[in-house]
Amino acid sequence: MRTKAVAAAALLTLGLTACGAEIAPKEAATTTAHYPVTVENCGEKLTFAQKPARVVTNDVNITELMLSLGLADRMAGYVMPDDKGRIDQVSWKDGYQQTTWLSKKVLTKEIALDAKADLVFAGWHYGFDEGAGVTPQAFKALGIDSYVLSESCRSGKGTERGVMDPLEALYTDLTNLGEIFDVKDRADKLIAGFKAQIAAVPQPERHPSVFLYDSGQDKPYTAGKFAAANEIIAKAGGTNIMGDRADTWFTAGWESVVRLDPEVIVINDYGSTGAEEKRRFLTSFPPLANVAAIRNDRIFTMDYVDMVESPRNPAAISALAAYLRTVTAR
Repeated sequence: MRTKAVAAAALLTLGLTACGAEIAPKEAATTTAHYPVTVENCGEKLTFAQKPARVVTNDVNITELMLSLGLADRMAGYVMPDDKGRIDQVSWKDGYQQTTWLSKKVLTKEIALDAKADLVFAGWHYGFDEGAGVTPQAFKALGIDSYVLSESCRSGKGTERGVMDPLEALYTDLTNLGEIFDVKDRADKLIAGFKAQIAAVPQPERHPSVFLYDSGQDKPYTAGKFAAANEIIAKAGGTNIMGDRADTWFTAGWESVVRLDPEVIVINDYGSTGAEEKRRFLTSFPPLANVAAIRNDRIFTMDYVDMVESPRNPAAISALAAYLRTVTAR
């Protein structure tokens, strides 16, 4: 879902050393008693004879799945634009300094080859692109393994998704990564903590209606039933007005937004594209003038990475729930 944002993002330089110390050389891949190991990824069985040592990740959410498990030392680097959001607030922020920012642009076969990757971790709409020939099959032909983000699994020959609930996808990927990299204890601890954090989120008195605004002025780009944003809104105590659409991210019509009259609008902030600019558009767009969220100034901004499968999801649910409680308390 990142195609438009990638092209617009600006590049900042990311230091490759932490506290002046040089990064230790990548440990050579080794075979231990744990291997070979087989996991199921998007309906496919993947077998790893040894622990991957040079992983290339695409996008901030996928990169942070690795970093949250302390796997920066197994990475050759990452591809993403400069819109990581509030990295200073995540406990795995130091991992960014322990690996390499390979490109601000889209994932390519050349990037993976130049990085001497042994595994590419990406997803459909998160780097994998049939039109560009950047697919797991293409990487396999180059001798590079691939792992597909479970939120983006395809459920058929088309672009339909929805193989599993987004939070289940998060836990599935963390579990699989724990097996692939022999860090099961880390993965289990992280998953247990996330589940406890979400279970402890206080719910609002009722379930206010929410519209997720990603982008678009002629027509809005938003989140449907299978997008992580839909479950995040639900776990926070809200109701996604587009939650009956059997899709992930799609283009809707402003007529539907006006008719469904959301009480809250959540802006999906890409950082480089400007949440304030989106807010100004929404509040000055005549067709929305009488929508409850605009009329009552109930607009809440969340980082892009909060709204897609990532280890930031539990904190995002807590933050949105706190805002929705203020709405229902009025």
